[in-house]
Amino acid sequence: MNITRENIDVLNANVRINIVKADYEEKVENKLKEYKRSANIKGFRPGHVPSQMIKKLYGASVLIDEINKIVSESLSDFIKNEKIDILGDPMPKNDEHSFDPAKSDEFNFTFELGLAPEFELALSKKQKLTRYQIEPDAKMIADYVDNYTRRHGQFIVAEKSEEKDLLKGTIASEDGTITNEDATLSVDIVKDENIKKEFIGKKAGDTVTFDIRKAFPNDYEIAGLLHKQKDEVKDFSGIYMITVREVSRFVPADNDKALWDKVYGENAVNSPEEFEAKVVDEIKEYFGRETDYKLRTDARDTVLKKTPFDLPDEFLKRWLLKANEKTTSEEIEKEYDHFRDDLRWQLIKNKIARENDVKITDEEILAEAKAFTKAQFTQYGLYYATDEQVTSFAQDMLKKEDDSHRIAEKVLDTRVLNIIIEALKVDDKTVSIEEFNKLFEKK
Repeated sequence: MNITRENIDVLNANVRINIVKADYEEKVENKLKEYKRSANIKGFRPGHVPSQMIKKLYGASVLIDEINKIVSESLSDFIKNEKIDILGDPMPKNDEHSFDPAKSDEFNFTFELGLAPEFELALSKKQKLTRYQIEPDAKMIADYVDNYTRRHGQFIVAEKSEEKDLLKGTIASEDGTITNEDATLSVDIVKDENIKKEFIGKKAGDTVTFDIRKAFPNDYEIAGLLHKQKDEVKDFSGIYMITVREVSRFVPADNDKALWDKVYGENAVNSPEEFEAKVVDEIKEYFGRETDYKLRTDARDTVLKKTPFDLPDEFLKRWLLKANEKTTSEEIEKEYDHFRDDLRWQLIKNKIARENDVKITDEEILAEAKAFTKAQFTQYGLYYATDEQVTSFAQDMLKKEDDSHRIAEKVLDTRVLNIIIEALKVDDKTVSIEEFNKLFEKK
């Protein structure tokens, strides 16, 4: 066997593998002997099928399998031993992979390689980043408090209806052919202002007559009111009446200890001032994550911009097309810039990790999984989940290979980005939430 490398340029190379009979003959013969021992062919006892028949039946396929195995293993060993840093996978040149064993016992295979580029990192304090610190204002704090009171509010039975109330009862068409005895009508969404006034000030036992199309021009609203499918009500119109059985009103929770205990746990807060302070801490913690995300995103963009290097683009496009059979060349072309940036970042990240001897520990991965889990709990209002509960959910998540890999990559990203941020000059700037959001609109 002979393996040679031909450099096309600094980013592309060919590897040529020459296979002769001595490389595969013994392997093929041994495999055919295995077939002979186990072949179950009608008219012959197991192990007594003539060798020539075995060779005729299986020889070509065994030869192809063994040669493919030799080529694959040899190529892999060559890349490893020669320390060739490749991108994607080696791609065979199709015109050289058709061979006829009947005509020759020597075969040549050529593979194209996309080579990882060599590049230098130039990080210095001359390169600047801005850490945008978001300060919660009075309105934001009040909105957070209001959100908690509404989240923990409840519906009560009211004596007379107001604009934000729900009327529950029986609704029927004027001719009585359409009836729903369990209707819920929201006064607030009635479109016609004159009709809306008719629903205000009503109590249990009252009846309101109204034009259903004027009150609710939308088919979805009519369907919900009558418990019908949207397509069933497209021709519904005319006069309807609702007999009120109950007036239901949503009342936000009081800003008191009962609310504080629900939000932050029993006895964690004992006064309105302490509750507001907790809310401020929560807002700052949330925006702290947003601040860190923006800073790390800017650090990544900066190092990509300041570390230019080329990739074997044409090779990678052909490799992507081959690796994704259902994807068209037009789709590859459209998404390639995004793929290219991700690959460039991966190369930069790996280089920084190697040069700084970054090692990711199981403890770091678990800590990141717990932080992710805690953020999810917070999103669903579970602010007082215990550390044991968070740890249990995090450990279950890490049992899934995809999730574990994703978390590990997130830890590596964070470690590398922290190294980059430390190497650059970072200026702090206080901004409002509106100013902060506009920074993302510029992207």
